[in-house]
Amino acid sequence: MGNLPIDRTQLEYPFLHTGMDFAGPVLKADRKGRGSKTIKSYILVFVCLAVKALHLELVTSLTTESFLAALRRFMSRRGKPQTLYCDNGTSFVGASNELSNFLKHNHDKLQSGMAENLINFKFSPAYSPHFGGLWEAAVKSTKYHLKRILSLTHLTYEELNCCLIQIEAILNSRPLTPLSSDPSDLTYLSPSHFLIGCSLLSVPQEPLTEENISRLERFQRVEKLKQHFWSRFSNEYVTLLQHKTKWHTSTDQLQVGTMVLVKDRALPPLLWLLGRVTKLYPGTDNVTRVADVRTKKGVIRRAYNNLCPLPIT
Repeated sequence: MGNLPIDRTQLEYPFLHTGMDFAGPVLKADRKGRGSKTIKSYILVFVCLAVKALHLELVTSLTTESFLAALRRFMSRRGKPQTLYCDNGTSFVGASNELSNFLKHNHDKLQSGMAENLINFKFSPAYSPHFGGLWEAAVKSTKYHLKRILSLTHLTYEELNCCLIQIEAILNSRPLTPLSSDPSDLTYLSPSHFLIGCSLLSVPQEPLTEENISRLERFQRVEKLKQHFWSRFSNEYVTLLQHKTKWHTSTDQLQVGTMVLVKDRALPPLLWLLGRVTKLYPGTDNVTRVADVRTKKGVIRRAYNNLCPLPIT
């Protein structure tokens, strides 16, 4: 395994060095009401190489004009990047031929357009998706669950764009690491801290996950899809923090004062239950499998399978 690119190891302002990739296609409705037609759309995913923040743009086609328009919208809200990394057109594994041909046929035009804006446009080698592992993982996080929730209903461009922006907030709210080693501090660092200086929060909404989507108003359908995405992504993110492999010896035991993410399926979107370990309970074999955790809700007792220690940088 090679070393990380220098842009991954230097903390600059967000999106100065950015990786991007296409996700899709996703289907959107051309209008509201019965008799509407579904049209292919695509999601352009931007990932900051330094802080792993995400930015999602909805594009209606894979033309050069649509891509440059999405890039201008991105720069207007996040600032002009210095370097843009992207897969070569032929390295989109599992994508349609349209995705592959887009960058393949517009390679020279895109490079010249980026040079006019003083942006260094770098392509990965062909058939090497692992060169863009950071944005490939972001595409997976976005597309894997999004395709499943969008199968429930078809949204218009405005509704789908609203849903994507709320999903972007969910992805940027994920905990990365504790802010301090103070045992009384339950705050965590997330990508949103680098974007707005604090955690992202949403307006409380009534739970709609159990409601029949066909009986909801259109604005409620967008909220239901957001809540559905949250329930899927939050569970998957917790799973990624827990490495389940077969072992014969105990390693990396929890320590008192460690910040952990507690599994809680009942939490609303953008809220993560964080806590500090206050007490450990070893078993008869002197191996600890249960711990007391101090959270904002008070002290709770959980087994290790419900606790995910945050990495300490």
